[in-house]
Amino acid sequence: MPHPTIEPRRSDTVTRQDLVRADPRAWASWLRTREDLAGVPHLAGWAEAGRPLIVRRRVPGEGAAAVPLGLPLPPADGKRRIGLALPAEHLARLDGPSLAEAAAHAPAAWQATIAAIVALGERYGLNPRPFGGLLWQAVTGLTYLSAASDVDLLWPCREPVSTGLLDGLATIAEQAPMRLDGEILLPDGTGLHWRELRDAPEGGTVLAKGLDGLAMRPAAAFRTREPA
Repeated sequence: MPHPTIEPRRSDTVTRQDLVRADPRAWASWLRTREDLAGVPHLAGWAEAGRPLIVRRRVPGEGAAAVPLGLPLPPADGKRRIGLALPAEHLARLDGPSLAEAAAHAPAAWQATIAAIVALGERYGLNPRPFGGLLWQAVTGLTYLSAASDVDLLWPCREPVSTGLLDGLATIAEQAPMRLDGEILLPDGTGLHWRELRDAPEGGTVLAKGLDGLAMRPAAAFRTREPA
């Protein structure tokens, strides 16, 4: 099955949940510093194969001199999450696949739900993209999905977010054969879990995930009701 093409793109900055490709020499140099990863499947040729990394949130003690990155190994190889950081000059930012492009890598039982999600996105002028297992299966050719997997999605949005979109997601999720998870992703890389944003009461807060930390923010600042 062909894999979606992800092409490098120029940018001076990266934000949380961006995909990047590492220079193979920088990757090999980093890997030599991690004796604990010797013999771990897939890692030695990860960068040479053009497989991406994902920008993650910084953890306490990590400075801003390098970009915080991660990659999950397939479940058959322990489902281990590898964390690292590399200088930005050794990275090329990538455009990852949209949900529609990654759909061919999803199970047949998911296809009707994916079609409904794509149609919902079109209604609001949005192009959701996968993360989690569907993303990694699509861009690596390795097996990440199982019958028990969730569909994890990123919804790149400008704020405030329409409650119609959130309600539409909830309706699809109620009928889906799998759990529908994911985040509203704001332009600065801040992520808001869509269920938490939808279900927060008036005057309530929602957890905002950023590159440099977590914060509770007023939910009302991020959502707006559609006109009746």
